[in-house]
Amino acid sequence: LSPSLSLPSPSPPPSLSLLSPCRKLGDGLFLQCCKEVASGYPDITFDSMIVDNTTMQLVSRPQQFDVMLMPNLYGNVVSNVCAGLVGGPGLAPGANYGRDYAVFETGTRNTGKSITNKNIANPTAMLLASCLMLGHLGLHSHASLIHNAVMVTMNEHRLQTPDIGGSGTTAEVVEAICNLISIENRTVPHR
Repeated sequence: LSPSLSLPSPSPPPSLSLLSPCRKLGDGLFLQCCKEVASGYPDITFDSMIVDNTTMQLVSRPQQFDVMLMPNLYGNVVSNVCAGLVGGPGLAPGANYGRDYAVFETGTRNTGKSITNKNIANPTAMLLASCLMLGHLGLHSHASLIHNAVMVTMNEHRLQTPDIGGSGTTAEVVEAICNLISIENRTVPHR
């Protein structure tokens, strides 16, 4: 939590997920630190939840969550559940922000070993993560160009990989996205 954090009103309280019954020392310290920091921001309600319950609540009532703060292990579990809710690991981008650095990647740690060299991996998550990175770097028009091309390819042209019910290959999806970017790039004046 930082002084620049602003939440839309009304907003569900930021929620912390932890599994304190199994990891009392580490999770206890994390929870204590979070409570100390949260006490400096009286306008933000802070609550905690055991990670088992968090995953169940994400499936049954996801609208109750806004900002979730948790250690890396639980973040991996929760991000996998969230990716499953939106269609799978090929769709969800991920961003990790620190004080000095930011990392952009797919939203899950799914390695995709079962689809290696089959040309059926969904490139959407990585492309959307690149859009998040470009936005973070202030290159909003570039991010928007890629994002729009991805959305048009998936939703209007219905070119999708098998993980989300399509029959397109990775190469076909990427080529279609690149073609849309190329067309748009020719029609938009450069600054």
